[in-house]
Amino acid sequence: MSVRRRTALVAALLALTGCTSSSGPSGSAGPSGSGTGDRSSVSLPPVHAGFDYQLGGAYPPPKGVRIVSRDRAAEPADGLYNICYVNAFQAQPEERGQWPAGLLLRDDDGDVVMDKDWDEPLLDIGTPAKRKRIAARVNRWTDGCADQGYDAVEPDNYDSYTRSGGRLSAADATAFITLLAAHAHARGLAIGQKNTVELAGRREETGLDFAVVEECGAYDECGGYVKAFGRHVVVVEYTAKGLAKGCAAWGDRLSIVRRDIGVTPRGDGDYLRGTCRD
Repeated sequence: MSVRRRTALVAALLALTGCTSSSGPSGSAGPSGSGTGDRSSVSLPPVHAGFDYQLGGAYPPPKGVRIVSRDRAAEPADGLYNICYVNAFQAQPEERGQWPAGLLLRDDDGDVVMDKDWDEPLLDIGTPAKRKRIAARVNRWTDGCADQGYDAVEPDNYDSYTRSGGRLSAADATAFITLLAAHAHARGLAIGQKNTVELAGRREETGLDFAVVEECGAYDECGGYVKAFGRHVVVVEYTAKGLAKGCAAWGDRLSIVRRDIGVTPRGDGDYLRGTCRD
């Protein structure tokens, strides 16, 4: 399983670099499908462009970078295509108490179902009513991304249904992200599919515009995303082998970067960044 979230909103605790709102590159996403909102005016990420993944804290993007993904607590980078990260299908550990108890997924004993790798409760998207309530909360974060000047939103943990012990389904996940896509498009934002290659083929029904993918080179999954999204795929690898495989197969077509496990800011001792040109 691909590595997803590397920090627990470290960016929210840091003094983030001061950056002004961006005006990203243009590119029409085309007409929307039913129920996904009007995406005729949203901008897609530039293809085969320099990319940086800055979830652990914002810092000035390296030379040549044209696409940046940052946590929703951070401001976008001036003049670049900015993707705003939101944890949409699970609750951050420190935010668990901010969610109504009835919106957290429960097992047969009434205990909260957890993503144990990241100590994150799964949100209960199993009914239309609950999906609507959860989407209303996530959409407020999307509003914040739009208000700050982001170009796109990246809702994480699309694949949380696979960690639900069968309590949630792929249909629940696609129904929920369709709600998020419609709102993002209404706010003029593109929306990226995060990982979950098994659902990439549902792109048209959900309204997703591009993909943000972790370790598709390492796991030989990039082709599945390209089939669904064409060259509008941005890739993060976390190992030298994954970067090498991704670059060998897709380095002339996709935006690929290697980052350290913690996606730490430049200047941190664990900071690591590599590209297909290195």
